[in-house]
Amino acid sequence: MQASEASNLTAQVLWAVFLLALLYGAIAERSHFCTMGAVADVVNFGDWRRLHMWALAAGVVTIGFNLMVAAGWVSADKTLYGGSRWQWASALVGGALFGFGMVLASGCGSKNLVRLGGGNLKALVVLLVMGLSAWMTLRGLTAMWRVETVDRWAVSLPGSQDLPSLIAAGYGGSTPDVALVVGTVVGTALLAWALWARPGRDAGLLLGGIGIGAVVLAVWWVSGRFGHLAEHPETLEEAFLGTASRRMEALSFVTPVAQGLEWLIFYSDQGRRLSTGVVAVCGLVAGSWLVNIRQKSFRWEGFGDSADTARHLIGATMMGIGGVTAMGCTIGQGLSGLSTLGLTSLVAVAAIIAGAVAGLRFLNWQLERAA
Repeated sequence: MQASEASNLTAQVLWAVFLLALLYGAIAERSHFCTMGAVADVVNFGDWRRLHMWALAAGVVTIGFNLMVAAGWVSADKTLYGGSRWQWASALVGGALFGFGMVLASGCGSKNLVRLGGGNLKALVVLLVMGLSAWMTLRGLTAMWRVETVDRWAVSLPGSQDLPSLIAAGYGGSTPDVALVVGTVVGTALLAWALWARPGRDAGLLLGGIGIGAVVLAVWWVSGRFGHLAEHPETLEEAFLGTASRRMEALSFVTPVAQGLEWLIFYSDQGRRLSTGVVAVCGLVAGSWLVNIRQKSFRWEGFGDSADTARHLIGATMMGIGGVTAMGCTIGQGLSGLSTLGLTSLVAVAAIIAGAVAGLRFLNWQLERAA
């Protein structure tokens, strides 16, 4: 392959991810897919429907990803969530911060991008602050704190941290074969739980669960299969075209928001190039905007008062710091990372949910105190 062909393929990867993210935004807007909303429904109203939708999406992408591993198309250790370091402390602390913050900010990064497509100016402020704090945690002041504390508390494993690799190393067998079994079992369990109750079979929930899961899975395929080069013509190294991490990536919406701000600020720098994460952010907003325009539901919305503003600013800051520290958000770790069955992702998801529950309890306490 020539360098020009690799450049053309990179452009195709970016367009594919943009269109898939656009579809994600449209589905999320129509189905009200939201992880924070799902947890809030359970805690505040005992309504499990949106959590069933989230589990359905997780089941779809988990089965699909591990089928691709079994087919030899992709490998979990080459993803953004792979590697031999189990960063349990980063996932635990970062996930809890992110979960608490997304409650204060009225939703995670993906939900605020969806809201922005509907004209919500609060979401714009949240995204700007989240992106700035994420950028600081990637390279700035809070990055130093992160590197000197929680990032040091990690366990070095003999191989990749995903469950199929660990099981294969401990009990024998090939990782693809184990991934087929473990991924199918875990994914089927999620699907069974999601579809067991009647609300889980509602048309809107099926659209959100299957649709979102299929989109995330398709991005895995685009990044890990379509955009994969065994040997890049310029570097002569293995390459995953279009990704900022130079590893296989799916959807995530904290670091990409920071990277989008960086790309805008340093646009004239020829060394700055668009990545799959940045185009996914743009595509998600576009998809939500199109649905809102079609439904004539687009309207401008701002903060209610200073207390509302302060709460959202604090939440956005916590999300930016927590999302980078945990190496993902409710979508990055919650769907993309979880589908790899990585230990760090499992801890991050549990911590995000725990942080969200704590945040909801805190808001309820505030309301009761004010009353």
